[in-house]
Amino acid sequence: MKDTLSSSAFLAIAEVDDEGAEGRILLAAPLEEADLYRHHAAEIEEERSAEWDDTSGTVRARIRRMFGAIVLREQPDPSPGPELLTQALLDAVAAKGVSILPWTEKARKLQERMRFLHRIHSDWPDVSDETLAATAKSWLAPYLSGVRKRSDLQALSLSSMLENFLTWPQRQELNVEAPTHLLVPSGSKIQVHYDGPQAPYAAVRLQEVFGMMETPRIGFGRVPITLHLLSPASRPVQVTSDLRNFWQHTYFEVKKDLKGRYPKHYWPDDPLQATATRKVRPEGQR
Repeated sequence: MKDTLSSSAFLAIAEVDDEGAEGRILLAAPLEEADLYRHHAAEIEEERSAEWDDTSGTVRARIRRMFGAIVLREQPDPSPGPELLTQALLDAVAAKGVSILPWTEKARKLQERMRFLHRIHSDWPDVSDETLAATAKSWLAPYLSGVRKRSDLQALSLSSMLENFLTWPQRQELNVEAPTHLLVPSGSKIQVHYDGPQAPYAAVRLQEVFGMMETPRIGFGRVPITLHLLSPASRPVQVTSDLRNFWQHTYFEVKKDLKGRYPKHYWPDDPLQATATRKVRPEGQR
């Protein structure tokens, strides 16, 4: 009898001893699955589910036949509905965050610029990772049709999705109020960074900003760009968000040091009237 019970898929249990660390079945009878369908067909339900599997990089869909809390049968779902697949991906984003999505450097930099403007003006959308994860159903779901595996996800353009958060006027303002680059007097376009505690900031060689009296301001004129002023070897010599003050009070000490280390380079006495240059010296200067 013991062998018969242990080999049965299901048991109808009448008596158990559940004292101690392990319970014991004292009285039971074997049940066939067909018996359950014969006597309890109305109580047996089919349950379909799907979830994202990080290991395989795909949505795994399952079909379960349930008798109450008992799983009678479980098998892969060969043709899950699109709603089920979409919900599985949304659940994964809610649980793991938007980092599972295919972020590119371009998309992250756009997100940083938009977050910068949101901090200044609440009319701009909040596109922080936390908010994006919490609201994924509204902005991400429309792009998930047919997406089931990691390679499908990689085809999504997060840059385009983020741009869709913006109105047409905001798209125009973005390039003015949170520019990707700063044009300096030498003619160079210097990248503006929006990450880190000194954001927004730009790193530029000191000689390229001769003649620039005021610190450039962005974000509707509210925020100065922190300038990381560099030596000719691109090493930092000063960090400032007040360029006028730097010229008036700090430049001459910095100049003395740089002139000793880079004697062939151009270090004018009046930096505001001097010609900015990307070279060792401006044309015509000795």
